[in-house]
Amino acid sequence: MANHKSALKRIRQNDKRRLRNRFHTVRMRTFIKKFRTAVEEGDVETARGHLATSIKLVNRTRSRGGIHRNTADRTVGRLNKAFNKLATAQS
Repeated sequence: MANHKSALKRIRQNDKRRLRNRFHTVRMRTFIKKFRTAVEEGDVETARGHLATSIKLVNRTRSRGGIHRNTADRTVGRLNKAFNKLATAQS
């Protein structure tokens, strides 16, 4: 355990940030799973709605430091690719 006042404060700050990042990351992952489920079922309209929400949450998590910039870009690219594949298969 830390002995200095500044080290104790740093521990408190890190705990707050970790919980905040975890909240955003878990929420993002939940909507990505909903999107992937809709894609597997072949439901284009539901997938379209979940895609928009998922991309918004990925970018929000990225901007708040929950995930790295490249990870966010890669995730968005994969989501768009999966949706486009589904949309072209339906038409």
